[in-house]
Amino acid sequence: MACLPAAAQRVPAGFLFLVLWGSVLGDKLLVVPQDGSHWLSMKEIVEHLSQRGHDITVLVPEISLLLGESKYYKRRIFPVSYDLEELQTRYRTFGNNHFTPRSQLTAPFREYSNNMVIIDLCYFNCQSLLKDSATLSFLRESKFDALFTDPAMPCGVILAEYLKLPSVYLFRGFPCSLEHMHGQSPSPVSYVPRFYTKFSDRMTFPQRVANFIVNLAENYVFYCLYSKYEALASDLLKRDVSLPALHQNSLWLLRYDFVFEFPRPVMPNMIFIGGTNCKKKEKLSQEFEAYVNASGEHGIVIFSLGSMVSEIPEKKAMEIAEALGRIPQTVLWRYTGPRPSNLAKNTILVKWLPQNDLLGHPKTRAFITHSGSHGIYEGICNGVPMVMMPLFGDQMDNAKRMETRGAGISLNVLEMTADDLENALKAVINDKSYKENIMRLSRLHKDRPIEPLDLAVFWVEYVMRHKGAPHLRPAAHDLTWYQYHSLDVIGFLLAIVLTIVFIVFKCCSYGFRKCFGKKQGVKKSHKSKTH
Repeated sequence: MACLPAAAQRVPAGFLFLVLWGSVLGDKLLVVPQDGSHWLSMKEIVEHLSQRGHDITVLVPEISLLLGESKYYKRRIFPVSYDLEELQTRYRTFGNNHFTPRSQLTAPFREYSNNMVIIDLCYFNCQSLLKDSATLSFLRESKFDALFTDPAMPCGVILAEYLKLPSVYLFRGFPCSLEHMHGQSPSPVSYVPRFYTKFSDRMTFPQRVANFIVNLAENYVFYCLYSKYEALASDLLKRDVSLPALHQNSLWLLRYDFVFEFPRPVMPNMIFIGGTNCKKKEKLSQEFEAYVNASGEHGIVIFSLGSMVSEIPEKKAMEIAEALGRIPQTVLWRYTGPRPSNLAKNTILVKWLPQNDLLGHPKTRAFITHSGSHGIYEGICNGVPMVMMPLFGDQMDNAKRMETRGAGISLNVLEMTADDLENALKAVINDKSYKENIMRLSRLHKDRPIEPLDLAVFWVEYVMRHKGAPHLRPAAHDLTWYQYHSLDVIGFLLAIVLTIVFIVFKCCSYGFRKCFGKKQGVKKSHKSKTH
């Protein structure tokens, strides 16, 4: 230490090690993101990797919502077949359709058709990318060390195969539980609820029947969503392609943990990083600090429906405004739609709010959320009970998981009244059990040896260092469906048992005829002689 400057001697050795380690890292990472809220989680990890010295290139369509420029990465822009107006119209339609009344019978079909508004857009992106010879040439010449992607839409999965790159997937688990379907995780329908069912892991018999049926339908849903990508992949790779086979060699970073998700079997190439978006609370701006201080002893309520939905129908907005006006707390509502005419004095509309910082404030009493995974984990990290109004995708199941743990109340945004919202808010604010339960979840989530963001960065670097993680790939991928379920073994053993039973039966039958057949023959001959 004597040869180091005095300032360096005062720096902890561990910090110096991290700095020196980061300074020599320089692997090239290709990122294939999905626009919208999915990018927000990936962006945190990408920026952290960049700070550690990695050279990062993000593939971006020329028209996008959130995939902007950054000092942390370079963008490679590829052309697309739509313009900004179509993009905004599709997302606006996507958001507005979730407030359209629907019956329980038609809800799954309406959900599927509404999701296709965005899913088709992702397909157009992928089609443009895989047919852009200039971009493909650039990617081949760049010699990347690994590919980082969101496999909800499999364009990055196809590119990883095309470029022969080890890959890392960042995923929440929607749709079709892809991580377990493609990862060969055991998924017993008896206690692992399927997406869209809104079941817990303790199901009644009718629920298990429904869960079984949904499980049978998942392969068909997968075919409907992804079959056209197989055609794109086959055209690019010049061979027949099965998408499940392309997912076999990756490492999965899953944006949840078992504080939030129900316990279930998993594979060794699945790493749980729920809560990467939870940051340390920063000081509020003067504007928001003033709102909080003015709330008095009653405190504040935070209301946000996420980055995808910022406007709701006028009638529903007025119902919500009426309910918010009935509670004594100050409500900070992220909302860009027309101001409801009945908005109460305690409700403040803002176009943007520092959600995590506000949730971390001691005067925050409740969180009204659409139950996206980002908001759910910020609520868990900061220990704030929730009133959940799920709209689409995994949000219904997210809300069910939190409600099952007693950390919040879930409402049907289409059917709820002002009274329902008022009662739910008063319950989570005044009933201490909700606060106690969310604080228990918060303590469990934070009791870990490494932060989720650091864990995610470690595993991306691990894949780059070792050119993948093939030792974590289960041999189940190499088995046929009947081998996986040991049907051939069962058939073989059954054949042996049947053969043994047949031989024993034949032996007994033969012995019976020999022993008793002769006696009967002697008796018959004796009788014939006497006559």
